[in-house]
Amino acid sequence: MIIYGTALLAVCHLLGIFLGDLLGALLGAKTNVGGVGIAMILLICARLWMHKRGLMPPQTEMGVGFWGAMYIPVVVAMAAQQNVVSALRGGPVALIAALGTVLVCALCINLINRSERNAPEWEPEADAKRGQPQSI
Repeated sequence: MIIYGTALLAVCHLLGIFLGDLLGALLGAKTNVGGVGIAMILLICARLWMHKRGLMPPQTEMGVGFWGAMYIPVVVAMAAQQNVVSALRGGPVALIAALGTVLVCALCINLINRSERNAPEWEPEADAKRGQPQSI
C-alpha cells in the first residue's frame, strides 16, 4: 500500500498548485504563489490527521516518507519552472507570500510540537541503567 502514500502526495500537490495559482490571481500576480509550500503543509496536515485516526498503515507511511525524502529535489525542479521576475514585478506579492509562508510554517511546527508533548522524553540515565549504549 505504498502507492497510497504516493497518491496522498499527488492529491496534496494538485491542491497546493491550484491554491497557489488562486492565491497568485487574488494578489494580482500571474504566477503560482507558494503552491509547493502549500502542498507540503497539506501533506503534513493530512498525514497527522490520518495517523491520529488510525487510517495510516505502515506501508502508506513508507510511501509518504519516501516522498518526504525526495522533497528537496522536487522543490528545486519546480522552482525552476516558476517565473520569479514576474512575481517580483507584481509588487510586494513576493514579500507577502514569503512572510505568510514563514508564519504558516511556524504555526504548523508549533502545532506538531504541541501534539507530541505526550510522548515520553529520552533520558540518557535510563539507557545507562539498563546497560544500553548511549546515543550521541
